Amino acid sequence: MSVLEHRVAFWETDAMGIMHHANYVKLLEMARVLWLREHDVPYRDWVDQERHFAVTHVDVRYRRAVRFDDPIQVAVWLEWVKGASCGIAYEVRAGEELVATGRTEHGMVDGTGRVVRIPAERRESMARKAAGRGD
Repeated sequence: MSVLEHRVAFWETDAMGIMHHANYVKLLEMARVLWLREHDVPYRDWVDQERHFAVTHVDVRYRRAVRFDDPIQVAVWLEWVKGASCGIAYEVRAGEELVATGRTEHGMVDGTGRVVRIPAERRESMARKAAGRGD
């Protein structure tokens, strides 16, 4: 598991003064890139090989609003990995309080957008991490 520390910026809030729902998706992406850096390889390495984890599904469940300058933490972990896809889970907390949960699914594509398999060595390494929900 990795944990992204974030403080809600003013530009992330809406007219009601709460973090706009679309900005949670940005947080999930930032957390996902952090997880790859800490537990796999930096996303830049994938891009250099013309490989991308295209988002195929996003689900965010909101439990409580967060506001400008609130410190929040996004915990992220790999749930599963298959031949050309993976699933990632998230918990967003403000201190001890769970404020949102999320899940994303991704398909590996090449530089032209064609679906390709995750290289066996990387997939096996990721699968070991998913089995342990972290490390």
